Parts: sequence; C-alpha cells; structure tokens
Amino acid sequence: MAKYKDIAATIRNRILEGQYSADGPLPEQKKLAQEFETSRMTIQKALEMLTYEGLIYSEQGRGTFIKSNVSALSQLDATVDQYVGTTKLFAGKATVKSDILKNELRLPDAEEQEKLQLAKTEAVYDVVRLRFLNEVPYSIEHSIMPAKILGELTDAVLKKSIYEYLEQTLHLKIGVAYRRISADQPNQMDQEYLHCKPVEPVLQVTQTVFLQNGLPFEYSTTRHRYDMGSITTITQGNH
Repeated sequence: MAKYKDIAATIRNRILEGQYSADGPLPEQKKLAQEFETSRMTIQKALEMLTYEGLIYSEQGRGTFIKSNVSALSQLDATVDQYVGTTKLFAGKATVKSDILKNELRLPDAEEQEKLQLAKTEAVYDVVRLRFLNEVPYSIEHSIMPAKILGELTDAVLKKSIYEYLEQTLHLKIGVAYRRISADQPNQMDQEYLHCKPVEPVLQVTQTVFLQNGLPFEYSTTRHRYDMGSITTITQGNH
C-alpha cells in the first residue's frame, strides 16, 4: 500500500478514537511529516484522502480541523477494502439486468470536481441505471464518472458491468470505496421504478470509489427499497 494511504489510515484511527481534540486543529503538516518520516507532499495526499471521506476540513491560515459530526459519520460510513460491483456480487446467486435511464456526457459541477479530483473543463458521464435481480427492481444507481478514465462508455457496457469493463477491457484495478449509508423518503423515481409506497423508506448508499492507483473514478448514489438492500460491514483491529 502507498505510504500516504498508511498514514491516512493511522490518522483516521486517531480521529475516530478521539486521540485528536475536536476543539483545535490537527498537528501541522511539518510536524506530521517529521513524525511519519516523510515529505509534506505525502502528508498532504493523506489529508486530502481524509477530506474526501468527510472526516476533516481545512481553513486557510488556521489549519486542518475535525468535522463536528465525525462521531456520527463513523457509524454511517463503511470503508470497503475491495468493492466488486453489483454484477460480480450476485454472480451465481441471481440474474442481474440493467435498464439505462440516462447516459449523458457533460461538465462536472463543483461537488463532482471535488469528489473526482477534476478540473471544471474535464467531462464526466452522468449515468442512471435501474438494476434488476431476477427481473425484480433492485436499485436505482446514479453514477458520475470521469470520461478521461472510462473512455467511450457505451450503452452496451452499461447494460452489463462497468466494473468488469474497467478491469477486463481497460485493465484497471479497483481499489477502495468510501461509503455513506442513510435512510430517506422515496422520491418520484423510487415510487415509479422501485414501486415504493410514499410511506416506505429507502436505503441510500453514497460512495466514492477509487482505483488502486488512488484516482477516484466513480461518485455515485444508489437507492434501494427498504426490503431489497442491506449493508454488512466488518471492522478489523490493528495487527
């Protein structure tokens, strides 16, 4: 694993365990670089990673601070060491089918630029898919992905597996996914495509998925019927 990822993991654990005070800034980058015996650039990359996860934020001239709701976020966000996608997840268990509701190429907004580390002139694919398991509506996936990584993202690819296309055609390796899990009321699309009643909740998973080289390639939101989705997380201690 790259050194900045190891450093990010150590700082993340310290934050979640309360070793850093929420009332003041984190140690200066120079001090962290001395502690971890590395360069400030490596520390910056580690802190950027934690910023994308929503754990910290920076204020110019004041330093880097822990977000006030970090204790709540730590209960909702699951860090997945390897995310394989819906098609591979259910391989041999269920038939996965996709209907494409949207596939457009456009410029990213400010939030998408931040999550995907893009310039405002770098195009993204804006994709919405309705996923079925054994012909039953399973989820609505809304994905934003950089065109510079995905290349030509055709409807044929979207009807199958984006992740298989990445690994088998583009020969890219999928790394970590940072996920936020929440409940929400059904919107119009949920009611139309997932057959949710207005009073039934939906499970929403928002995530940023990275390649093994550290580049983010997907910022997405997936919505499930309350009875068609669950998330299991496994937390390992330090060894």
